[in-house]
Amino acid sequence: MKGPVIADTGPLVALLNRRERHHAWAREHWSRIEPPAITCEAVISEACFLLQNVDGGTDALMQLIARGVVQISFNMTEHLHAIARLLKRYRSVPMSLADACLVRLAEQSSTSLILTLDSDFRIYRKNGREVIPTLMPQ
Repeated sequence: MKGPVIADTGPLVALLNRRERHHAWAREHWSRIEPPAITCEAVISEACFLLQNVDGGTDALMQLIARGVVQISFNMTEHLHAIARLLKRYRSVPMSLADACLVRLAEQSSTSLILTLDSDFRIYRKNGREVIPTLMPQ
């Protein structure tokens, strides 16, 4: 895939949970990504929560980070005002903190795309009005 890939919670969980409905889709698309996929700590937190009852799930997630397949490359403090603005703008959706961080990450690279299962990314805009390129199941 061209440009940086920004990883959302859903595809991470689907990759590591064989019983997840989008597991095959996630495996296929993760295999096409040139590491590292970038993400934020809020996504990792959500994924850990969702993987807590999956045998070896959180360990596997930590291994993805340790091996450099997934890289946490976002400091929320540095982007706090922009994140707060996004959360306020999309409060009716509602937008999660993780989603706001990912939109902000997308604003940092004009060639990035977000790997997600979340259709809300069709609503969100980066830099005010720009469509965010995404890769998600149909």
